[in-house]
Amino acid sequence: MSLPRIAIDAMGGDEGVRVMIDGAALARRRHDRFKFLLVGDETRIKSALESHPNLRASSEILHTEGVISGEEKPSQALRRAKGTSMGKAIEAVKLGHAGAAVSAGNTGALMAIAKLSLRTMPGIDRPALAALLPTLGDNDVVMLDLGANTECDSRNLVQFAVMGAAYARVATGREQPRVRLLNIGSEEIKGTDEVRDAVAILRGAASDLSMSFDGFTEADKICRGEVDVVVTDGFSGNVALKAVEGTARFVADLLKRGFSSSLRSKIGFLISRPATELLKHHLDPNNHNGAVFLGLNGIVVKSHGSANAAGVANAVAVTARLLEENVTERITADLARLGGSTLRMPRVQEESA
Repeated sequence: MSLPRIAIDAMGGDEGVRVMIDGAALARRRHDRFKFLLVGDETRIKSALESHPNLRASSEILHTEGVISGEEKPSQALRRAKGTSMGKAIEAVKLGHAGAAVSAGNTGALMAIAKLSLRTMPGIDRPALAALLPTLGDNDVVMLDLGANTECDSRNLVQFAVMGAAYARVATGREQPRVRLLNIGSEEIKGTDEVRDAVAILRGAASDLSMSFDGFTEADKICRGEVDVVVTDGFSGNVALKAVEGTARFVADLLKRGFSSSLRSKIGFLISRPATELLKHHLDPNNHNGAVFLGLNGIVVKSHGSANAAGVANAVAVTARLLEENVTERITADLARLGGSTLRMPRVQEESA
């Protein structure tokens, strides 16, 4: 059975058309149920499709010449979104011409256009950007928000937890995802009023949401495999994500420098190559590519701007799985179980004041 079409912003990303088309073609070879709406300059897309007859046969082209640049402010992008590949890809989701959209373009612009066009789901105040990070455990960890909302109150954090748990059930297969809020310590007295209030709400609601909730986690435990969903505001989440990515690059560069420092080190590298290749694969961001804007009336996935074809293919695979597992409907069902009231209650301290 075919899935709904996936709209691809073919003009986004550092490499533009070539990598986006190569990635879609790779995804199509792996999963022949995928169908695409390729949005962008028709001439350039057709040229890129010449070497991918299988993708060409399963795709339709929606022509537009406008492109959102990486330097554009969200406000600028919004004003001319209708004539751009990013704007038209999201509009296709809104109109039902595609089931989801994938773009490697400007993150801020993508968030702004998607939010204005698709609107947030009932019961959700703000959408959140969620991604999968590798861990030492059996499953990846879902982390949100990663930059869509720099400031969040307790209600936003609770809503992020609901959305993150629904996504984790799809991505990891765990029926009771282990959800924690990111904090500067695990003790209940630590952190801002917002995170402490969110913990109080979630402790009372977790049993209705099919999640295992037990308070806080610290940044050094994000990738230990001890938690399935890490919830935080977009400012802290983006800083933590960049720190994790930077540490991974640091370790990889340090190993590279060490193994090339002497003849003995080079011999050691040859002996340990299987282990280093495994490390390289585990830390390669292309293998975990595809961040999701959760909380919208439609599925929008952000690919890394620097992703290669394999990375784009992984972002497409994430998109397809979200469609297949009806993640939007799962979030709606969780919200309905709470009747919306718990998620929209005032902050605990304000209520008691």
